[in-house]
Amino acid sequence: MYKRILVPTDGSNASRNALIKALELAEKFNSEVEIFNVTPTSEAFNMDYSILITKEQINKSGELVLDATLKGIDIGKVQILKKHTSGNPTNSILEEIKREFDLVVMGTRGHGTLIGVALGSVTQHVLAHAECPVLVVNSRK
Repeated sequence: MYKRILVPTDGSNASRNALIKALELAEKFNSEVEIFNVTPTSEAFNMDYSILITKEQINKSGELVLDATLKGIDIGKVQILKKHTSGNPTNSILEEIKREFDLVVMGTRGHGTLIGVALGSVTQHVLAHAECPVLVVNSRK
């Protein structure tokens, strides 16, 4: 039923809970799981200030988040792909979904309540615009 499952992650407990649920589904349906991290950039949000972050720092940040998401989770026999990019998280996730994913599994909320208030919920935007089903996992477990 689900050949490819996308799990956007920011390294939060909500993202880890989403990954655990995605792994359960992947085992049941023999699916591939991609964990996907987007490092937000000031350009992505048209902010008037800029923070100078090198491409190397962005890549390192993404690696750390992906590793933190997987830490201590038994992936079993599920094939896991890790991918990182930088930009606007919502737009990047929606673009990634177009790569023929059958399901997106996301947490109800991630890091940064203040960012969520200022920019809107990434999960809400993905729910509204995704081209495939989205399973939202409660962040409390």
